[in-house]
Amino acid sequence: MDSNKKAAKMVGILFILAAVTAIIGLILYDPILNGPDYLTNGSEHTNQVIVGALMELILVASAIGTSTIMFPFLRKYNETIALWHVCFRFLEAVIITVGVISVLSLLTLSQAFIATGTQDTASFQASGTVLKAIHDWTFLLGPNIMLGINTMMYSYIFYRSKLVPRFIPILGMIGATLVFIAGLLEMFDVFSQLSVWGAILSLPVAANEMILAVWLIVKGFSESALTSLSEKKKATR
Repeated sequence: MDSNKKAAKMVGILFILAAVTAIIGLILYDPILNGPDYLTNGSEHTNQVIVGALMELILVASAIGTSTIMFPFLRKYNETIALWHVCFRFLEAVIITVGVISVLSLLTLSQAFIATGTQDTASFQASGTVLKAIHDWTFLLGPNIMLGINTMMYSYIFYRSKLVPRFIPILGMIGATLVFIAGLLEMFDVFSQLSVWGAILSLPVAANEMILAVWLIVKGFSESALTSLSEKKKATR
């Protein structure tokens, strides 16, 4: 019982850590991702951009941590979906990591731009456009598309297994659907990801993660639900 509570608390902490580092990373990336003078500003804010990249790497580790720690609990209800959740969470982490690499590459490009005395500006601008596009696409596919799929899978198992109160996974499934739809609409350029509609459609999934995190830290997984799942698993053997 004590180990279950510790695992649940760790999942909750990692959810909060992932959310905090994602926000900090996005803020710290501002000089190199936004504005027309990003090739100059990036080099001038080298340490800030590197710290932003480290924040996103912590996000990656946190995302992987939530899936692997939850796996033993989710598999008690549906091992296939639990395994899918781990695999898709790893895929989300890989996509985010590609985005981190693109930002660091853009930083190197900015440093080279300053070192060469701003010669051949058009070539640097073209390379910068490609690297920014890679980050934008990873930012869309990771925090929207993959996040929606992952949240739907673990929320479905939480709902069916009653490991947490059902209002939490209901909010999770609603949030997963909305953030996935937001990703599709952004993909077809209906609105941008950093927009009012993008924020509105992403709010439920963010609220679900924070409510789930607090619940797991304070209450943990339902012991009665865990006992019931264990008994059912033994009965099927």
